Amino acid sequence: MGLIELFLLAIGLSMDAFAVSICKGLGMSRLNLKQAAVIATFFGGFQALMPVIGWALGSQLAPVVEPVDHWIAFALLAFIGGKMIWDAFHEDDEDDAEDADVLDLRELVMLAIATSIDALAVGVTLAFLQVDIAFSVAFIGITTFALSFAGVAIGHQFGSRWEKPSTIAGGIVLILIGLKILLEHLGILAF
Repeated sequence: MGLIELFLLAIGLSMDAFAVSICKGLGMSRLNLKQAAVIATFFGGFQALMPVIGWALGSQLAPVVEPVDHWIAFALLAFIGGKMIWDAFHEDDEDDAEDADVLDLRELVMLAIATSIDALAVGVTLAFLQVDIAFSVAFIGITTFALSFAGVAIGHQFGSRWEKPSTIAGGIVLILIGLKILLEHLGILAF
């Protein structure tokens, strides 16, 4: 696998994390670069970790994970998207200022797992291609970090102006990303 193919793979794997990062930025009352870095680190880290796990396991667990990976991603994204929509309609004005700038680490872990499950299967493929796994996962992780960081900033630009509608839109987008992953893996959509 050449550098161009690896770059395209990294971009492709990063797109879900980029979209979710935009959604995370939508809910920020002010752009916090430290929080953007934490979000990007979670997404980039998991996007790098999952191929390593897939590579290490090779094809041993692929038959177990691949049939349900799309259901796991859908369930996590639908749950978090639904929670965002719920929170948009059930927030207390007093809690808004406090909660808007607090990261929920449990939610970040779930989002990072949901957006990187496909990278697990890619790791299995990388094992068969006999690529330099350290360079490949570092490249994938750095690409995802950069796109996720940018996604938070882009989301914030929209969210700071239209906080409630953009939080609802962000929740809907997460649900739709999960639905897209599910429908693609079920063969209903072909992209």
